[in-house]
Amino acid sequence: MSVAVSDIKRHSLLEDAQAIIAGTMMIALGINFYTQVGLLTGGTAGIAFLLNYITSFSFGQIFFVINLPFYWLSIRRIGLEFTLKTFASVFLVSVFSDITPMFLQLENINPFYATIAGGFLIGVGFVMLFRHNASLGGLNILARYLFQTRGVPIGKFMMTVDCMVVCMSVFIVDFSLIAISILGAVVLNFMLVMNHKPGRYSVSF
Repeated sequence: MSVAVSDIKRHSLLEDAQAIIAGTMMIALGINFYTQVGLLTGGTAGIAFLLNYITSFSFGQIFFVINLPFYWLSIRRIGLEFTLKTFASVFLVSVFSDITPMFLQLENINPFYATIAGGFLIGVGFVMLFRHNASLGGLNILARYLFQTRGVPIGKFMMTVDCMVVCMSVFIVDFSLIAISILGAVVLNFMLVMNHKPGRYSVSF
């Protein structure tokens, strides 16, 4: 049975705010799991990881800057509300990922646990953002656009892109960590495939 847009009760500002804050904190925690053992992920976050490992800049600083060009596409193709929420989400992940080590020390964490737990945390955080009309910018904006206009599942698109980015890191990260990172990308995007399907939560565009 189809559902009209007018029949969908929009989230309140408070509901959006709590989801964005909670989702970005979960994502930032997952990111810290990854960075502690030198793991990677895909998309713009994967690029930020690589640059973080080879430069003196923090993940948060790099992640915030490399997302800036994608807001133009977001405003033109998706809308101002989505763009503003996405900008806020990117900003919060950048901040939370940099300040989390001030409150939580992860000196000894198993790489397999880090990639699985981190993948689940980031995946759940993504679902929370997507369900409140937000994302983490970058290729997520492109994924959201393709989901809205072509019906391309976000999880499947991002899984393909993420695995490609991780595989491109062979000259920077140890091969064993790349293999473990691919497992994390599968776990992360499995969460998206299972929990963010067209017609299940969002209306058709």
